Amino acid sequence: MKNFTKVMKALSEPNRVKIIKMLQQRENMCVCELRTILKLAQPTVSKHLKILEEAGLIVFEKDKLWVNYRLNSTEGSIYSAAMLAQLRQWLNETPEITDIYRLLPGIDRKDICNS
Repeated sequence: MKNFTKVMKALSEPNRVKIIKMLQQRENMCVCELRTILKLAQPTVSKHLKILEEAGLIVFEKDKLWVNYRLNSTEGSIYSAAMLAQLRQWLNETPEITDIYRLLPGIDRKDICNS
């Protein structure tokens, strides 16, 4: 029951759902890329990422200067796996999500993370 409620609470915040939808479109993203699209402060995005990670929905890897976040495809609970599978099909036509999909190709960490 605890894992289930953790996943549901993590997905109860719209910005966290947007992060999941972005990571479904891109293999991995860093905080500054997510921050740019969401138009949120870096600490706020980091807090959202921590909640998603604790729920087993995402994982991160350090790669030299970057911390790359990606969807958890192996280590999560059955609840996180089920919700990630469902979210692949849900909300794709929602204006907020289509706006994000339109912005994603123009986001390049080399251009935004060092500025």
